[in-house]
Amino acid sequence: MFAAGALALGVHVLFVLLLVFGVSWQTQHAAPVMVDVWESLPAPPPVAVKPPRPQPVPEPVKPASEPKPVVKEPPPPRTPDIALEKKKAEAEHLKKLQALQQAEEKARAEAARAAREKQQAEQKKRELLRQMEEEDLMRRMADEEAASAARQAQLAEARAAASKHQAEVASVVGRHRDLISAKVRGNTRLPDNLKGNPEVRCLVKLLPTGEVLSVRVTQSSGNTAYDEAVMRAIEKSSPLPLPADREARAAFVPELSFVHRPKE
Repeated sequence: MFAAGALALGVHVLFVLLLVFGVSWQTQHAAPVMVDVWESLPAPPPVAVKPPRPQPVPEPVKPASEPKPVVKEPPPPRTPDIALEKKKAEAEHLKKLQALQQAEEKARAEAARAAREKQQAEQKKRELLRQMEEEDLMRRMADEEAASAARQAQLAEARAAASKHQAEVASVVGRHRDLISAKVRGNTRLPDNLKGNPEVRCLVKLLPTGEVLSVRVTQSSGNTAYDEAVMRAIEKSSPLPLPADREARAAFVPELSFVHRPKE
C-alpha cells in the first residue's frame, strides 16, 4: 500500500512540472525592429505592416509515465426492461385469473354434483316412502279384508248359532206347549151337551216355577160350561211343565196365552 501511495505522489509531481514547462515554453519575445532615418526624402506613405502570423505552438510532449493501475469498477446496475416486466406481470396476473377461474369452475362442478346427489337421495327417499306407504296401505287393506271376512264369518256363525238356538228354543217351547196342553186336557171334564170343537182362549199368569197364579178367559168359546171346565183344568194342572232354559221359559212367564180345543 505504501508503494502505491509513493507512485501516486510521483505521478502528481511529474504532472505539475509538465504544466509549468509547457506554459513557459509557449511564451515568445517580440522580435526587434530596425528603422533607417532619411533626412532628404519625403516620408513615404506608411506601409501597413501585417502582424506576424502566430506560429502554431507545438503540443508539449508528455513524458512517458507509468501506466495507472486499472481499477475495475462494478458494472452499472441494469435498468429493468419495463415492457418485459409488464408482460411478465400480465402473464402472472393471467395465470392467477385462470387458476381462480378453474377453482371457481371446480367449486361450481362440486356444488352441482352435490346438488344432484342430494336430489337423487331425496328422490330415492320419496320413492322408498311411497313404496312403504303403498305396502302399508296394501297390508291395511289386506288386514281389513281379512278382518271383514272374519267378521262376516263370525256374523254368519253368530246368525247360524242364533238361528239354531232360536230353533232349539222354539222346539223346546213347542214341546212344552204340547206338554201343558196334554196335562190340561187330561184334567178337563167336558160338559155332556158339548157339540163340535169349540175354541177357548185363556190368559194364565204363572210363576217361574210353573205355579198358576190366575186364569181368565180372553176369548170365550160360546159355551160357558166348557169355558169354566177349561179354567178349572188349568188350575188343577198347576204347576205347569215349564222348560228349564230361561229363554224358552220367557215364552210362558209371567203370562201364558193358552188355547184349548176339546178334539185337538
